[in-house]
Amino acid sequence: MSLAVEPLGSFAGHGPLVVTPRVHPDERGFFLERYVEDAYAPHGIGPFVQDNHSRSAHNVLRGLHWQVPPHAQGKLVSALTGRILDVVVDLRHGSPTFGRWASAVLDDETHRQLWVPPGFAHGFLVQSSVADVHYKVTARYARDAERSLRWNDPQVDVAWGVDAPTLSLKDADAPLLRDLTQDDLFAWEDEA
Repeated sequence: MSLAVEPLGSFAGHGPLVVTPRVHPDERGFFLERYVEDAYAPHGIGPFVQDNHSRSAHNVLRGLHWQVPPHAQGKLVSALTGRILDVVVDLRHGSPTFGRWASAVLDDETHRQLWVPPGFAHGFLVQSSVADVHYKVTARYARDAERSLRWNDPQVDVAWGVDAPTLSLKDADAPLLRDLTQDDLFAWEDEA
């Protein structure tokens, strides 16, 4: 399997990665290998224990979410149908890039994927009429470990490109970065 892997943003240490798998198109459509352990593992991606799939309508914003240790999740995110703006925020307290964000467009044309390692909040905005989003995760869902950050926190200032997305009540009422405690964050470990 051949794939291209590029860092997303300029985060300190091991940050998010944009992965572009090789697509084999022909007159019938296309074929691609969405995940092959031997190709992804050298980039620190995986191993995975659960697959999740969501469908959302235009202007739906899901996030920003994460799970704290010992249930911290890495996520490999793909848009199976449609187009999303996928966003990550560095939540590694003490990191030189703490509180910074970056984004990538994921869609069903480029088939790009986003690797979100533990230590980052994750969310996405649906830009197409509908989007099916698939994400492989490295830890099972744990309600007690789940955390959220307000999508429009002025301290983080994500450029979503919308003023009034469709949100869940939980996401609309999520705390601001300044209100998070040490227990909500990740410890920064300088990987240099």
